[in-house]
Amino acid sequence: MNQRQNEEQVVLLDEAGEPAGTAPKRTVHHTDTPLHLAFSCYLFDQAGRLLVTRRALTKRTWPGVWTNSCCGHPGPGEAIVDAVRRRVHQELGVEATDVRCVLPDFRYRATAADGTVENEVCPVYVAGVAGIPAPADEEVAEWRWVPWPAFAGLAREAPWVISPWAAEQATQLDGLDRGPEFADSH
Repeated sequence: MNQRQNEEQVVLLDEAGEPAGTAPKRTVHHTDTPLHLAFSCYLFDQAGRLLVTRRALTKRTWPGVWTNSCCGHPGPGEAIVDAVRRRVHQELGVEATDVRCVLPDFRYRATAADGTVENEVCPVYVAGVAGIPAPADEEVAEWRWVPWPAFAGLAREAPWVISPWAAEQATQLDGLDRGPEFADSH
C-alpha cells in the first residue's frame, strides 16, 4: 500500500451529526472545514489532578496552545472509546483506564487567528491514567498535572489562554453535579 492508502481518515458528518463520508485528515482543517467527528479526553491521576498539554508548535490547528489531555478523530468504523485509548497511547505514551463519556453531545465551531476552522461533533471523555506521560514530540510540546478547580477557573476567567474547545468543555464539565473529578470513581 502506498502512503495515501495508509493515511488517517476522518468521518464527515451531515448537519444532523450523521456520517456522510470520509476524508483524509490532512485535507479537512482549513478556512471552510466540514463538520466531522472528533473527541476530547481529560485524563486524571489518582490524586484527581488533570493532565493538561500544550500542543506542539508544528500542529496544524492551535499550535502551542494549552488544552485538555488529548484530542483526536475516530477512524471510519472505529468505536470512539477505542479511538480515545489509541490516541492517548499514541500522543501521551500512557494507557487510558476507566474511559467514560461525560458530554456525549458536545459540538463546537471555532476559528483560529490564521483563519483555520475547527467544526466538530466532539464527545467528551474522562479517564484515569496508567503510566507516566512520555508524549510524542509531534503532538505535545509540554505537559503538566493541575488541580481541576484551577483549570475550570481558567476556562471561566481567562478562556483565551487555552484552546476554545477546552474552555467550552471545562465550563460545561464544571457545571456537572460533581464536576469531572475522576479519582473518586477508581
